[in-house]
Amino acid sequence: MIVSLKIVKKKIVVIGGGTGTYTVLLGLKKYSVQLSAVIGMTDSGGSNRVIRDEFGLLPTSDLRQCMVALASENSDVLLRKLFTYRYNQGRGISGMTFGNLFMAALSDIYSSQEKAIEETCRILHVQGNIIPVTYDDVHLIARYENGKEVLGEHMIDEPSERVASQKIISLRVTPRAKANPQAVKAISEANLIVIGPGDLYTSLVCNLVIDGIPQAIQNSKAKKIYIVNLMTRHGQTDNFSAADHLNVIEKYLGPGVIDYILINNSLKYPKGILNRYKKEKAFPVKDNLKGDYRTKRAYFISDKIYQKPKSDKLVRSLIRHDSNKLAKMIMSLV
Repeated sequence: MIVSLKIVKKKIVVIGGGTGTYTVLLGLKKYSVQLSAVIGMTDSGGSNRVIRDEFGLLPTSDLRQCMVALASENSDVLLRKLFTYRYNQGRGISGMTFGNLFMAALSDIYSSQEKAIEETCRILHVQGNIIPVTYDDVHLIARYENGKEVLGEHMIDEPSERVASQKIISLRVTPRAKANPQAVKAISEANLIVIGPGDLYTSLVCNLVIDGIPQAIQNSKAKKIYIVNLMTRHGQTDNFSAADHLNVIEKYLGPGVIDYILINNSLKYPKGILNRYKKEKAFPVKDNLKGDYRTKRAYFISDKIYQKPKSDKLVRSLIRHDSNKLAKMIMSLV
């Protein structure tokens, strides 16, 4: 008698948005796992401002990045390049990406942004699930220690000097939003949940203030990993240590929810990069975490320095985590 054994792939959910989530997905897709990305939907800067204000849609940039990260190697190379192409000429179109406009067009054709996301994933042969954390149209509100409040993710990401020197004490969305049931289901069924890396408030906590998401993470039997950022971000995490980052995550998730913390343990940086960061008032995150079993240290820095297009006006991280090194450590904890 021949017995066939069905191999059940481990389910990994990555929560976040932006280049941090892109980097994690890029590494993990090389392993035999079932991937889902739960993506924040509060971005309001750059081309997303146009997508929201002029097209009346939810932001698509972070979704697009994750789609490209999880696109099959068998998908069309030129198509993948098109989805990351940013126009640098044209009145009104400069700074926009082809991928965002493509999804806006599909949303109009299908009269459904949810269907447009599904079809874009099919066209790119995405190996995994791309899940908006909510389909509600919401904006972030940050409250600072001086009592002032700022509306909009872009204004929190690149704050005026009036509030940039102030510490964020709370974050919420307006109006209140309900979690996408697909996001809750993916989190509930996961074997492993990865949070980060990414801008602490505008890429990570923005997901944890959606009703139903913290509860789903708390109730999930999955192991939870938090990846600490390499650098601080002016206006969000000035003078923040690794413990400060973790404390904010636990403020919204609850203490003891995170099982493992991944942090870079090397002071080796690409030549001249720290001077460039200093101009942006950003500095390496200091490791002051306890040396217990939860903290996993390694040299996670990629040797590639990001060069952004001239048409991209937003502040971007210059150095990033190495996707392969992160994935190797994450898989050792599955």
